[in-house]
Amino acid sequence: MNKTRLEAFSDGVLAIIITIMVLEIKVPHGHEFADLKPLIPKFLSYILSFIYVGIYWNNHHYLLHGLSKVNGKILWANMHLLFWLSLIPVATGWMGEHNFAKTAMALYGAILLLSAIAYFILERIIIMAEGKNSVLAKAIGYEIKGIFSAVLYILGIAFSFYSEWISGAAYFIVALLWLIPDKRIEKVFASKN
Repeated sequence: MNKTRLEAFSDGVLAIIITIMVLEIKVPHGHEFADLKPLIPKFLSYILSFIYVGIYWNNHHYLLHGLSKVNGKILWANMHLLFWLSLIPVATGWMGEHNFAKTAMALYGAILLLSAIAYFILERIIIMAEGKNSVLAKAIGYEIKGIFSAVLYILGIAFSFYSEWISGAAYFIVALLWLIPDKRIEKVFASKN
């Protein structure tokens, strides 16, 4: 199978995820700025989730950039990642609808953690298919950001039952951590062109 088909399908799913999330933000009934106030939690949860989906889209692009062949394991690992990412709109909507309630924050963190695990699995399967000496394997090396992110997700889930603010801060820190571009893969592929 050609990797272009895998990329196109994944891009389409991620675009639909973002579309579903924005459709959760309903137009207010009034015409005053004050009528927007009830939408603030929904809008904030949308912003955070939009950033996460954008980060996954960006990293997924670079992950597949070095892929020379696609096999069944890669297809299923990619579907596994897309499954968890497709649940982000549900958690985002629930979180925004209920003003970042404890259970909603825990579910959001669990979905983020499972998405990260699925991404890690996809990354490892691609490296196994491409070989330990592949460009991707050399670019990724030791995954300190990924480990730190998983720890923050687990802390965010645990703290969600005590303080939504600490939980939200953990998820926000992970998003900031990944917003800072990871140049490892980009540099390696740029040097190959």
